[in-house]
Amino acid sequence: MDETLRQSALHYHREPRPGKLTIEPTKRMETQRDLALAYSPGVAAPCLEIAADPDKARDYTARGNLVAVITNGTAVLGLGNIGALASKPVMEGKAVLFKKFAGIDVFDIEVDASDPDKFVEVVAALEPTFGAINLEDIKAPECFEIEAKLRERMNIPVFHDDQHGTAIVCAAAVRNGLLLQGKKLSEVKLVTSGAGAAALTCVRLLITMGLPIENVTLTDIKGVVHAGREGLTPELEPFARHTDARTLGEVLAGADLFLGLSAPRVLKEEWLPLLADKPLILALANPEPEVLPEIVRRVRPDAIIATGRSDYANQVNNVLCFPYIFRGALDCGATTINSEMELAAVEAIAELARIEPDESVARAYGGAQMLFGPEYIIPKPFDPRLALLVAPAVARAAMATGIARHPIEDFVAYAQQLQRFAYRSGQLMHPVFERARQTLKRIAYAEGEDERVLRAAQVVIDERIARPVLIARREMVAQRIAKLGLRMTEGQDYEILDPIADEETIPHLEDAYSKLVERRGVTPGAGRYRIRRRPAITAAMLLREGLVDGALCGGTADWWMQTGDILPIIPRLPGLKRVYALSALIVGDQTLFFCDTHMNVDPTAQEVAEMTLLAADAVRGFGITPRAALLSHSNFGASNSPSAKKMRQALRLVRDDAPELEIDGEMHADAALVPAIRDILVSSSSLKGGANLLVMPNLDAANIAFTLLAAATDALAVGPMLLGMSKPVHVLTASVTARGIVNMTALTAAAETTLGAR
Repeated sequence: MDETLRQSALHYHREPRPGKLTIEPTKRMETQRDLALAYSPGVAAPCLEIAADPDKARDYTARGNLVAVITNGTAVLGLGNIGALASKPVMEGKAVLFKKFAGIDVFDIEVDASDPDKFVEVVAALEPTFGAINLEDIKAPECFEIEAKLRERMNIPVFHDDQHGTAIVCAAAVRNGLLLQGKKLSEVKLVTSGAGAAALTCVRLLITMGLPIENVTLTDIKGVVHAGREGLTPELEPFARHTDARTLGEVLAGADLFLGLSAPRVLKEEWLPLLADKPLILALANPEPEVLPEIVRRVRPDAIIATGRSDYANQVNNVLCFPYIFRGALDCGATTINSEMELAAVEAIAELARIEPDESVARAYGGAQMLFGPEYIIPKPFDPRLALLVAPAVARAAMATGIARHPIEDFVAYAQQLQRFAYRSGQLMHPVFERARQTLKRIAYAEGEDERVLRAAQVVIDERIARPVLIARREMVAQRIAKLGLRMTEGQDYEILDPIADEETIPHLEDAYSKLVERRGVTPGAGRYRIRRRPAITAAMLLREGLVDGALCGGTADWWMQTGDILPIIPRLPGLKRVYALSALIVGDQTLFFCDTHMNVDPTAQEVAEMTLLAADAVRGFGITPRAALLSHSNFGASNSPSAKKMRQALRLVRDDAPELEIDGEMHADAALVPAIRDILVSSSSLKGGANLLVMPNLDAANIAFTLLAAATDALAVGPMLLGMSKPVHVLTASVTARGIVNMTALTAAAETTLGAR
């Protein structure tokens, strides 16, 4: 690597604290009772339960979600036998990937034991601690022996990712590459460069999938693996060919598939014409592949090439499979990871590449459009749907082969649980999605040509959340659907209202809008122009006239301007003083709601009370019991400033109207969130536990608190949600993602049950 990257990597690992991992408690530890429950004497209770039934360790400890990443450091990346201690940064990195992509906790363990039997003894003795074992960076052929012995001795999954992870992703790439090249696996000829652990496992998996063993030729640093070659290991003997060829160049003629897991530049440019028509080349040596893709494109433009590098198309990366294989195996209590589970993972990964990519993938790769084809035969590592496809496929295979100790009974519910790994908003939005699915409502999208809206519409259609009505030019929608590789069909899945060309619905909207605003200084001509050129107004009028059930506006222009466009069209609910905005932040495992983040600069006490009641109803719509805190610079009467008195008055009003609501104030934010602090200040609070609905004295406080916490914690925002509108309509911010639009669609479609007013 160059010196700049080297120094950056060293700084990354050293600052702000050494390493890439830490351990955090999952339970509060603030009081003497907490200590008594977590340790002595309370901890004896789960100990005795586990002693009586070992399977209950899954219920009372982290074992069911804990994996060991274990190595002896004998084959670390391309660095070779650098030893156990020097391998620790790599093992920590693997642990981070498990957590990032599948929510799996990991202890990295570096064992100073190059002797296979000693290593096996150490690892086998760790079985009580872990739910599964991931072996890493162990040299061949010892890795075969170690994995086999551990699988025989241990009753939990043992998986050597360098072998099986590479094989699974390679096989997915082969599946799709051959599909594009119009070839069948049962008919292709395979030549390898490399015959180590990864290469052999790749070949074995392909044979399991239907590749005839007689169509396989292995080569390694000694040349062709042929019958009669001295020193053949038991792993190589089944592949020894009866041939006079001795070099890679001599066996390439007519090869449909080249698999390289060896060294840089071993596939010579002058050999490329020897390959069969439309070959598939997997050149996976790192950091430099066996042949560079630009050379292949120049010499063999009919070829499809994949490498192990992220700066080229079709990266074969183990992270596409190992987090999700372990996720599925842990969740069903599998006792091992068998070939059926591996094949299920292959098919799930291959399938994902054949559907349109998620918006988050495009963002992670600079907005690049990735559609199934020669430059996109396997998914990208940041595709959040990998968890949703691979983990259930693996669990189903484990159950079908009888090795699942805890079979998954409801795969629909399981898919919903996995949403938390794919989309951080999944757990919060689940009750709303379920309500939205009960009635397939028609939702208008003002910015129907926006790519985020189109991606969101595809998800909305797939998940049966609503029926999209796009306000857009028909030809632009068709072009962008094709560009994005979406599958939705006009008329069948969604509708289009073209405000320029439509002469059936638009004239009616023009007349209705003109009557609505004619005494607000808007001429009939200006009204017609607005309906055809300002889509937020068009969407709001569709909703007002009952032509759709809900509307989403904004996302491309000033939020206040778009909100101002719809407020004269969709009135607030009768009896309300104002319309308010509620925003949510998903911070780790909890959700905090903030009010009012966008609408009212300095609400009165009556308006604070009104927004609190509306917000509490909205929180209930997420299946969450609201615990409201009226925040201030003052704690429980410590100040007589106007804002403090306002919040105290608002508290009285809310308690009069909703005595069942858990609420207190006025208080500092720390007292709202930390019960121990609040208990020191007051002994009679009706608020139990930490607050989840934070009501601010003015817009500045709410918006600053919301955006500051979002930036400081990398929290995920949901909203803003307009509260108090007489019909379901929301205005999207310019930073909204496609997934955010999906969430707001569900909120809009479920509005009758989630945003009821008092």
